[in-house]
Amino acid sequence: MKGNLSNLFKTIGPGFIIASVVLGPGSITTASKIGADHGYSLLWVIVAAAIGMGMYTTMAARFGVSHDKSILQTTAETYGRWFAALIGISAFLTATSFQFGNNLGVATALEAITGIKEMVWPLIMTPAAMILIFLAKNLYKVIEKIMMVMVMIMILAFFLNLTFAKPDIIALGKGFLPLSLPENGFNEMAALVATTFCLHACLYQSYLVQDKGWGLNELKKQTRASISGIVMLGGISMLVIMTSAAALHPRGIMISTAADMAIQLEALFGQFAKYVFSAGLLAAAFSSLLVNAVIGGGLIADGLGLGRTMQDKGPKIFAAIVLSIGMIVAVFFRGNVVYALVLAQASSLFAVPAIGIGLFLLINNKKVMGKLTNNRWQNIIAVLGLVLILIMVYYMYHRLIIFIGKL
Repeated sequence: MKGNLSNLFKTIGPGFIIASVVLGPGSITTASKIGADHGYSLLWVIVAAAIGMGMYTTMAARFGVSHDKSILQTTAETYGRWFAALIGISAFLTATSFQFGNNLGVATALEAITGIKEMVWPLIMTPAAMILIFLAKNLYKVIEKIMMVMVMIMILAFFLNLTFAKPDIIALGKGFLPLSLPENGFNEMAALVATTFCLHACLYQSYLVQDKGWGLNELKKQTRASISGIVMLGGISMLVIMTSAAALHPRGIMISTAADMAIQLEALFGQFAKYVFSAGLLAAAFSSLLVNAVIGGGLIADGLGLGRTMQDKGPKIFAAIVLSIGMIVAVFFRGNVVYALVLAQASSLFAVPAIGIGLFLLINNKKVMGKLTNNRWQNIIAVLGLVLILIMVYYMYHRLIIFIGKL
């Protein structure tokens, strides 16, 4: 029994890592705010985004088990170094956008737990993450173990609390049907798509299965690993929305601080809700802080031809840059943390189209993938997922143009 459980965790390890980078403080904040503001009505958005995430993750993993070269090395050879560099830079920008939110999440959580001012914590936790990246002998195994513990903490806390929050089952069921769109909630909707359908994390799945040493014989194993990660990601986001919708929406509580978000856990944890929520927020923030930097640094380095593994100097240097930018912005940030976290998630959409288009083209290239190219249904789902991303990007660009016009 123990051996079977150990083998299970080894199999779904890459799934935990992908879930951890996407499940950051921004996703928890966005899900909490959507539940409080709109109840259960946007649960269908998570389903749509998770299906797209699952498709692109399995596409990348399929490449990983069938090739020795990395996906961006192959992109450079097939379409030119410029395209690989564009994808790498896009991944770097997306990771940097997420990183600001990760630092804010770490700082907010630790201030609530310790009472020490939030501006101090990025200066402590970012160097800690750098030490792990530069000194850990086998970074993959270290990250995998940390992520498993932290993700399981999040699942357990919100699942137990939801049973005490007594959700409206009928309203919950209707939330999975696209019956309406929020009148003033497209920022949150875009953020929810961005934090669930995270294309730079999808792309990195190919590197994770290669680092595992998996080949074509493990094709089914990698599919299970990919799907498990997306199920965990979507499941936790749904749990947060359901909990917030049950605990905050009926009472008309609007979320503007971390303390407001913590109220949703009072059904089970009472006066300790603030500490339990902060511990969960810290787990999500630090796990995403670490893995997001590794992904952003690794992909831009590989896209530029400067190394693909965290044993190479290039990925380590770029990962440190991602961490440093996030730390500096968080230290000097002054304003509404909840709004900033939601906006950081939504703004990450700007850079992702290049990643999605590149992955789609490569996986459908028969010279590269042979019999492992997408079938018709896989391409339909992949195109619909890309359309969802492009719609959200168009909306964000439209909002940006309006904002600039008012300056």
